[in-house]
Amino acid sequence: MKTLRDAAIGSTVSVVKLHGEGAVKRRIMDMGITKGVQIYIRKVAPLGDPIEVTVRGYELSVRKQDAEMVEVQ
Repeated sequence: MKTLRDAAIGSTVSVVKLHGEGAVKRRIMDMGITKGVQIYIRKVAPLGDPIEVTVRGYELSVRKQDAEMVEVQ
């Protein structure tokens, strides 16, 4: 299973599945990260947290903990 955290900088990935439950999963979905959406990995902070991505035409910073819940291909 490859997660958003494992994706290479400069790559575009597609969301396969969201893991997690309740409020955490809802927060990820509210950010625009849903099944089938394309995510471009812009950059990663020096210590690996957060990850800066482009989703649905806007820039978003995702915590490493949340990125592990997004399964991609």
